[in-house]
Amino acid sequence: MSPEVISMRVPDEPTTSERMLLTSGRYVHFGPFRIDQQRQEVTRNGARLKLQGKVYQVLLSLLEKPGEVVTREELRMRLWPADTHVNYDANVNTTVNKLRQALGDSSDKPLYIETIPRRGYCLLVQPEVSDKSPQPYLAGADSSAASAPDASRSSGSFVVSKSDVWVVLGVIGLILAGMLLGAGITRLWILRASPVAQYPLLMIFARTSATTFF
Repeated sequence: MSPEVISMRVPDEPTTSERMLLTSGRYVHFGPFRIDQQRQEVTRNGARLKLQGKVYQVLLSLLEKPGEVVTREELRMRLWPADTHVNYDANVNTTVNKLRQALGDSSDKPLYIETIPRRGYCLLVQPEVSDKSPQPYLAGADSSAASAPDASRSSGSFVVSKSDVWVVLGVIGLILAGMLLGAGITRLWILRASPVAQYPLLMIFARTSATTFF
């Protein structure tokens, strides 16, 4: 039985053609995000995200190599010139953390950016590059608005117009006014009739008192 031979050859570095060519289109899409490379804008479901220049450059570096490790040295060379004297490690960490925060990502449970210990970072999603700018959130709103009348007709519901509402309110107002007028007339009649009803009682009481006295 021949011993098993395990190859220790390092996999070939992907060529430029195998990597994501961001220059093949203006827009880059991944998840709910869209990158407009011409305007250098990043939006999430149509809402614009505020990314600083270096944070945006880190995002582009990851998009160029989806599924691959972008080393910290690559980020350093892209973000700072060779003659810049800064704490590269701390600044790279800060910049990547800002990108994660903008994307709503986490280092503990990454959805988009995974940390590769002692090496760099890896983009976990596969972006798409195109020259078209689809806006599904607007299309969805239009389609839902267009389907609303059909849904109301199919469910058998009726639509009440504004004129019908005003007619109903007018009738209710007239009824309330009639009730108030009737109550006022009734109260006035009672107030006028009550003094007249008191006079016979006073006369009877006076006659009774006089008879008893004499």
